[in-house]
Amino acid sequence: MRTINDLTPTKFDLENTDYAYQTTLTAKLDDLCSDFNQEIINEIVLWKVNRYAIIDQDTLILLNQINKSDTQLNPEFTTTILMKLLHKGQKGVRLAMASTILRFKNPTVYQIIDQRVYRFIYGKELKYSETDINQQITIYLDYLSLLRAKCNDHNIEFENADRIFYSMDKTYNIGENLTGY
Repeated sequence: MRTINDLTPTKFDLENTDYAYQTTLTAKLDDLCSDFNQEIINEIVLWKVNRYAIIDQDTLILLNQINKSDTQLNPEFTTTILMKLLHKGQKGVRLAMASTILRFKNPTVYQIIDQRVYRFIYGKELKYSETDINQQITIYLDYLSLLRAKCNDHNIEFENADRIFYSMDKTYNIGENLTGY
């Protein structure tokens, strides 16, 4: 392993490196001239853990067409939104994050797809190709359908299903390892 001690002293300049980490957020944080608030701290934390998602304007417009008072899943519209959210141009958004965004937009229609919840209702781990967006959308729509059915079978409010089943998996599957956890 080489260290700085192995290099001949010279002037190193950031422009001459390939540093390209969260470029949009890095520039925003570098330009801060205000007092810190919780929002800024959250962005710093998200920068550090490389979890900052930047959503384009067209996708935000679609997301804002979801009405909090809707009670029925519209599969075609949901597919359109997920296609935008999961597109490779959207940095920092994968299926779990996309479902989280949708859940906070309308928990009556959407719930978070999570390894624990998925395992608890399907009896197996959630696996999918991160490059196959159509597969991910199919998995999520099927998941929402089965989740609603399980909620009806067990008298669980759908709006809280992701949280209830997550807790149940932690309780009933203690000691069971999950891939990626």
